[in-house]
Amino acid sequence: MALQIYNTMSRSKQDFVPLEPGKVKMYVCGPTVYGYMHIGNARPIIVFDTVRNYLESIGYDVNYITNFTDVDDKLIRKAEEMNTTVAEVAEIFIRAYNEDIVGLGVKPASKNPRVTESMDLIINFIKALEEKGFAYESGGDVFYRTAKFADYGKLSRQNLEELQFGIRVEVDARKENPEDFVLWKAAKPGEVFWQSPWGNGRPGWHIECSAMAKEYLGDTIDIHGGGVDLQFPHHECECAQTEALTGKPLSNYWMHNAFLNIGDEKMSKSLGNGLLVKDIRQRFKAGTIRYFMLSTHYRNPLNFGEEALISAEKSAERIALAAGNVKHRLELAAPEAGAAASGELTARLQEISSMFHSKMQDDFNTPDAITAVFDWVKLANQALADEETAPADFAALLEAFSGMNAVLRLVPEQAADQTDEEVEQLIAERTEARKTKNWARADEIRDLLNDMGIVLEDTAQGMRWRRK
Repeated sequence: MALQIYNTMSRSKQDFVPLEPGKVKMYVCGPTVYGYMHIGNARPIIVFDTVRNYLESIGYDVNYITNFTDVDDKLIRKAEEMNTTVAEVAEIFIRAYNEDIVGLGVKPASKNPRVTESMDLIINFIKALEEKGFAYESGGDVFYRTAKFADYGKLSRQNLEELQFGIRVEVDARKENPEDFVLWKAAKPGEVFWQSPWGNGRPGWHIECSAMAKEYLGDTIDIHGGGVDLQFPHHECECAQTEALTGKPLSNYWMHNAFLNIGDEKMSKSLGNGLLVKDIRQRFKAGTIRYFMLSTHYRNPLNFGEEALISAEKSAERIALAAGNVKHRLELAAPEAGAAASGELTARLQEISSMFHSKMQDDFNTPDAITAVFDWVKLANQALADEETAPADFAALLEAFSGMNAVLRLVPEQAADQTDEEVEQLIAERTEARKTKNWARADEIRDLLNDMGIVLEDTAQGMRWRRK
């Protein structure tokens, strides 16, 4: 089965054919770094991380670009509130963002270009649009001339008449048409600015992504992703800008994840219900949050709540426990060189792998892919219950799980704060303390291990440990 992606542009699933065999150019709109990430922001980050992981797992070299909007009205207001500079605000929240993506089990992007480092690219892009008649200066600002771009509205399926009818606010008299949008904003007194042919100012929001995507990925990219809220106006404006300049499609596939809701309300900071990822991470592990996000298809709305996270935590722990137990049995006895897994288990693992891939290739159907992971859990537990299971079977089980987990990342890679050897030494010391009835020391080591995130478990094969 060929990989199929639901393309927002065509409103249908399409076979994925990259521009260049074996390579994927992927751009996902990044954060405006004026505050901490809320849980609604985490959904596209996890969704498109998983998309990238899957593409890599089936052999693609993915160039994955996510930008930082590090100057705009929100950062200017935040800098005023904090009595600091826009640059310092950006640094604070870029660091916080990077901490959060690590805490969500998300791999870094190939590159995170910043608006403030891309001014020449942006200014040159606007100049080229102006030269082609798609941009005009008015009152110190530069606007995009939407009437000149015949396909404006094609992504969101809106036309200019509908857009004009929907305008209820007072129209800027400097615009030729109400739906024209700003490419360059003249600086107000005291604001941060950059020099340009139109005077001191800074970019509008939409132009930055067009300029950076073109610079780092080319005129046309394979996949452009983001939340459904970006479909209009942001992505629509990107299409208009880039395609007016290049005469080529901006992206061959447009992907949009649905909203994350609290109750019946869209998750947003303006509603005051934007729970912060940094706080949620204090209670729930990366695997739990990822399980919660991926247990619903990315194009369906997802309701957020404590009960949903607790349920996800139990499910993620079942998976982690089975994987940990298989690894433990394999550590007790490694398979002999050349030993093969049993035919029955091999066949069952092939069925599970086939199901996993067929679901992921169906527009990244992660809920059903997780079902395949639970089929693996059932098979693993059956093997663990049988004392006659050969080491080669455990090796095959672990290999199959690792392939699926590399995509979903429900069980994070082992923490590197303490080595296995250090943990084993502490456990051995605790065991000796208990033998000599040095209960105080045994309790002290137990508390230390707990603080390190180490869980001790008694099994039929003896004491084992795992990380929380």
